[in-house]
Amino acid sequence: MLSPIQVLCSDITTLSLEPEPFASYTEADIISTVEFNHTGELLATGDKGGRVVIFQREPESKTEPFSQGEYNVYSTFQSHEPEFDYLKSLEIEEKINKIRWLPQQNAAHFLLSTNDKTIKLWKVSERDKRPEGYNLKDEEGRIKDLSTVTSLQVPVLKPMDLMVEVSPRRVFANAHTYHINSISVNSDYETYMSADDLRINLWHLDITDRSFNIVDIKPVNMEDLTEVITAAEFHPYHCNLFVYSSSKGTLRLCDMREAALCDKHSKLFEEPEDPSTRSFFSEIISSVSDVKFSHSGRYLLTRDYLTAKVWDLNMESKPLETYQVHDYLRSKLCSLYENDCIFDKFECAWNGSDSVIMTGAYNNFFRMFDRNTKRDVTLEASRESSKPRAVLKPRRVCAAGGKRRKDDISVDSLDFTKKILHTAWHPNENIIAIAATNNLYIFQDKLNSEMH
Repeated sequence: MLSPIQVLCSDITTLSLEPEPFASYTEADIISTVEFNHTGELLATGDKGGRVVIFQREPESKTEPFSQGEYNVYSTFQSHEPEFDYLKSLEIEEKINKIRWLPQQNAAHFLLSTNDKTIKLWKVSERDKRPEGYNLKDEEGRIKDLSTVTSLQVPVLKPMDLMVEVSPRRVFANAHTYHINSISVNSDYETYMSADDLRINLWHLDITDRSFNIVDIKPVNMEDLTEVITAAEFHPYHCNLFVYSSSKGTLRLCDMREAALCDKHSKLFEEPEDPSTRSFFSEIISSVSDVKFSHSGRYLLTRDYLTAKVWDLNMESKPLETYQVHDYLRSKLCSLYENDCIFDKFECAWNGSDSVIMTGAYNNFFRMFDRNTKRDVTLEASRESSKPRAVLKPRRVCAAGGKRRKDDISVDSLDFTKKILHTAWHPNENIIAIAATNNLYIFQDKLNSEMH
């Protein structure tokens, strides 16, 4: 079986939220989150305009054997609107920060979406029949004159064109003083948590008017504040365990069985700093932007500005593996600080078997690391390189002053406005979704596509 790194290729379709190639886009069109559901049949994206677009995977066709793997638009809806906090005189953006799917329990699908302050639970369902033959209403839904009703009839369900309905079921608001950066559904499928810069709250999916504060790192005096919470996630199958990361580069594993308020962690994962490499930027680039449990629950994957790290839950002293994502940027940290790129928050993802990790970089590049073979590859998500069914060509960045080969890209010519911040990996197959500004690219393993 070939590794996904060796055979990764462009899927038959490159999906974009823009109808025309290279069409101009607005700030509202920029994709801010990407998430597969638990089966991988649905893929949701959120954008800065507060919209959620759901894509559905096409079933395998006998006449078109290569069509499986294509994702087409299933539903689009406005999740959040811009608001204004009159007490604090602050605008609340409509931007979708995170989307999380709930495991499917019946014919309908449920997902949570959040902006900076408000989390919403949405129901996505299909309807292909409509009732006809009401006694008291006419075909247009208006109430009939009762004097004209001379006989009773039994209403019947008639087939109609398939319609996807999206409706809000719960609104969880007014629980966060600071901006929400993470939501995570618990493995009990009854509760979920939401994290902002200083606090983590635990919610029940059926109760909207109260939540329980499980982590609070806000100091009595805000001048003593030294770190903030950057991401949080529940363990995939131990409902009492969760992890949260900080801007100081630390990870804290908490056990809700120990205390109601988990201010005292069970485990602290921290890599000792090398004094020889310390600089003005050390603290900024060590901030963890994303943390993900492996599917097995044994490992943690984290991403800071320059590296991706794999931690073993049984070893707190140092990461098990460290992968350099774009080490060639070390010499550019000063200019990256000046243009604020150093504060970009890159996400990371595991493949279904936890053997490969993926994360984004600049110039629309994304990186994949095979944990078994230690091989890595840099690939590009762009319209020019993503022709249907063409194998993606590995890219290589040449450090400033380094020896340059043909097709190498100089670090000085990288476009820092093109960045892959949001990525997702299909839970079972080698299919990945990459958000590049306002475009969504879906790539799949060539071997996988040829088997269908």
